[in-house]
Amino acid sequence: MTQKSTVFLILTLLLYFPLRAQNPIVTEHHGHSHYIEHDSVTAHKLIFPSKTPDRIIANLTTDPAHSFAVNWRTDQQIKSGVVEVALATDGPEFLLGAVRKITAKRQLFQNRNINEPLVKAAYYSAVVPDLEPHTTYVYRVGNGSEDDGCWSEWFQFTTAHTDNNEPFSFIYFGDAQNSVKSMWSRVIRNSYKQFPQVNFMLHAGDLINDRDANLEWGEWFYSGSFIHATVPSMMTPGNHEYRDGVLTSLWRPQFTLPENGPTEDLKETCYALDYQNMKLISIDAEGFNKSMEARAAQIKWLDSVLQSNKKKWKAITMHYPIYSTARGRDNKELREALKPLIDKYDVDLVLQGHDHTYARGYIENEGKGLTVVKNAGTIYAVSVSGPKMYESKDQDWMVRRGEYTQLFQIITVSKNIIKYEAYTPLGKLYDAFDLIKKKGRRKLINKVPNSAVRLKKDFVE
Repeated sequence: MTQKSTVFLILTLLLYFPLRAQNPIVTEHHGHSHYIEHDSVTAHKLIFPSKTPDRIIANLTTDPAHSFAVNWRTDQQIKSGVVEVALATDGPEFLLGAVRKITAKRQLFQNRNINEPLVKAAYYSAVVPDLEPHTTYVYRVGNGSEDDGCWSEWFQFTTAHTDNNEPFSFIYFGDAQNSVKSMWSRVIRNSYKQFPQVNFMLHAGDLINDRDANLEWGEWFYSGSFIHATVPSMMTPGNHEYRDGVLTSLWRPQFTLPENGPTEDLKETCYALDYQNMKLISIDAEGFNKSMEARAAQIKWLDSVLQSNKKKWKAITMHYPIYSTARGRDNKELREALKPLIDKYDVDLVLQGHDHTYARGYIENEGKGLTVVKNAGTIYAVSVSGPKMYESKDQDWMVRRGEYTQLFQIITVSKNIIKYEAYTPLGKLYDAFDLIKKKGRRKLINKVPNSAVRLKKDFVE
């Protein structure tokens, strides 16, 4: 080898290896997040936003046959939000037709919860109007650009009927609250797997445990994933959405719920909507407990809403039970204020959470244990979908009770019948009844399965 060739080889080796060591394509970060600045934060993908929309959720409006609401978030580099919506088609031909664009409201937001990093995000909310009833649409959310990385996937969504006699169904969840990603996820996912045609979902408060915890909210949205964006939700706040009488700052940015409540402070927590032939009412039970002004306003408002109601079926959801199931609990003031209105206006269902047990029954039961009850009055249910469990006290009003059991309830409403079924995550039926209403009279048919009552003492010493 000549001297010239040797020098050329040495220079080549010296130049090549340093450059290769600095090459960012080398597997230096392989298997790690691209959010390098957040990589030291556990579960950072659940906490921090990016340019791609996340935490996408559809909510019911006061006119679910002709509109729906949708919310999502991105990082603050994204400057605008757009919803694109079109009639669903069997193939991609909807892209060739008229795709509507709705501009979303954008809100810059940041919070830092205890023991969590500062999170900065842009939240978006939009109401999609002028839809046809009982029609399937596709929609996606993004920033309006042609960059697919800044858009969500296309979701499919079906509006409500305008024919009040058409049946519909919804799934009711008690508290998710704790270990949401690891333990609640299978409940919501199996509820959807078992009943994929469900029209909406109802959450009776305590969706998470710590009101402003971005990780916990991230787990709640992760658990529902595309279900939240495909099946619209309505929710009422629980005590864990509050702290010291103050509602979580994340409630209104991440949900768009009806604003027809009695006061400014109760907007999107106390509200009413009609779904076909049912009046659905959310009472802010924690607001009721913490503020005499909110209490008085909700009592007066509920009286007015029920008095003017023209729907056949009436259901109320609130977090605190009218009749508590857990030992040592009693919401006496709530019961004394609201039960007279529930009785006066013949409310059909009251769907509640908080007590981390299961019970379903009616006050007129008085321990009779009948299969068929000619005039049962209002049916009360308390349920839990997360893993946090308490013990209950057997009471005369209870037809079926249970402990240490994660449950979801599918409620199907038709012209003259409400069918109610409570299932475990394994798809086992735990409780059921039919409520038949004709000419203002209600007949209850209990369909409790022939299985043992589940009690915590049978599992935990």
